[in-house]
Amino acid sequence: MSKVDNKRIAKNTFYLYLRMLFVMAIGLYTVRAVLDILGVVDYGIYNVVGGVVTLFSFMKGTLSTSSQRYFSIELAHDNKERLNQLFCLNTNAFLVIGLAVAFFLETVGLWFVNTQMTIPSERLFAANVVYHLSVISFLFHIIVVPYMALVIAHEKMKVFAYIGVFEALGKLLIVFILVQMTYDKLIVYGILMLLLYISVSLSYIVYCKSHFPESKYRWYWNTSEIKELLGFSGWHFMGAFSTTCRSQGINILLNVFFDPAVNAARAIALQVNTHILQLSSNFFTAVKPQIYKSYAQSEMDELYRLIIRSSVICAFLVSLVVFPFLSNTPFILGLWLKQVPEYAVVFTQLAMINGLVDSMNGPTIAAALATGKIRKYMTIVSCVILAIVPISYVALKLGAAPTATMVISIIISFICLLVRAYLLQSMIGFPVKRYVLLILKILIVSVFLYIGIRFSIYNNDCSILIFSIHFLVIAVMLILLYSFVLEKSDRLYMISFIKNKLLK
Repeated sequence: MSKVDNKRIAKNTFYLYLRMLFVMAIGLYTVRAVLDILGVVDYGIYNVVGGVVTLFSFMKGTLSTSSQRYFSIELAHDNKERLNQLFCLNTNAFLVIGLAVAFFLETVGLWFVNTQMTIPSERLFAANVVYHLSVISFLFHIIVVPYMALVIAHEKMKVFAYIGVFEALGKLLIVFILVQMTYDKLIVYGILMLLLYISVSLSYIVYCKSHFPESKYRWYWNTSEIKELLGFSGWHFMGAFSTTCRSQGINILLNVFFDPAVNAARAIALQVNTHILQLSSNFFTAVKPQIYKSYAQSEMDELYRLIIRSSVICAFLVSLVVFPFLSNTPFILGLWLKQVPEYAVVFTQLAMINGLVDSMNGPTIAAALATGKIRKYMTIVSCVILAIVPISYVALKLGAAPTATMVISIIISFICLLVRAYLLQSMIGFPVKRYVLLILKILIVSVFLYIGIRFSIYNNDCSILIFSIHFLVIAVMLILLYSFVLEKSDRLYMISFIKNKLLK
């Protein structure tokens, strides 16, 4: 059997990083511009109302991961006929699920938006329009899932990157259109975002129809296979739903206890964190198909090595940005935004810490999904994650500040990191002691890294000079992370990747 294709991982990671740099640059600008154009209140309304729909958008990620798992395994077995059957089965099943959820959103969800959420009365009509548009966007997100999963399973990351760039350019165009519009800008923004989502969906569909014969649609329905698919997806739903509840559930709680301005501050923090996490998620997107294929081919030693290596590299990549950002958040947000909402700074700092912990979860999750036997795994992990919402509710009810929700999330995320590893040990014999030692090393280096930044120059007034010196300290401390945490084979892999791709 073939070993892990490191060359392909490096190549695909390179394409995804080019995509990330472009998307990040445009994304940071568009968030700043949209906040300025819509204002703090309307921006908060868009995020919290859309958040009700986003609460169900975990289904897109869940269904996509499920499809990738099945598609990757069939590709490893080189069974194109079976792959076409699975593609058609996924397409039909996901459409039924999407319509059912859309019905729920247009009934119970609509009632919740109009009766339970804190929305200024004069903006209620606009909020309803945005909500309906978000439901339609959700449907397109579900329909395109099998096509996107097919692109990733084939490891065509260049295409994935091109479509990502197209989407980023679309968001930039939306900003320029908004500036020229005189009609209600919140409604116009919702309409334009829907049109963009439709265009992105069509891009994936057209590419797959042109390049993958197995994407040819035909009616295929097998009740026993549907049960297997939904059984796997159902348990995965539980895990993804708990993760979404952590984000959107807290978002809704903050709206109930505070006002839309707090939601706007948290939305900015999550936007920053999302872009920073692209440093690890792009690498992991390239690695994930290899994890599935290694398990399918029973290459367990390679699988363990790939999980541990990718966990370290994900943390390493996120650390490159998180630590200098933590000590210079007011300065950076001040440069980025024309108006920095209250709580935006501390929300951003806490979100990045949470993101650093979460960046290491992907490889262990993918390995568990590869086995297909995830009921126990997802049940335990989901219960731990879901505890964030009731604990946060109690904290806010007792008068805690909005930031308490983020602190609770960080603690729960770290617990989940360890729980996932121990569960994986019983599933595939994963070397959990080696993994826990790795986590402890990363934690030690992170503490020293943060201390080095904080005390390199102790001054509350950020400046370009201080910011530059902090980056110098970061460079020195990351050498420690490189030499102390990474194993020799991983250091050689990273050096080879930089020489062969980035420097070229």
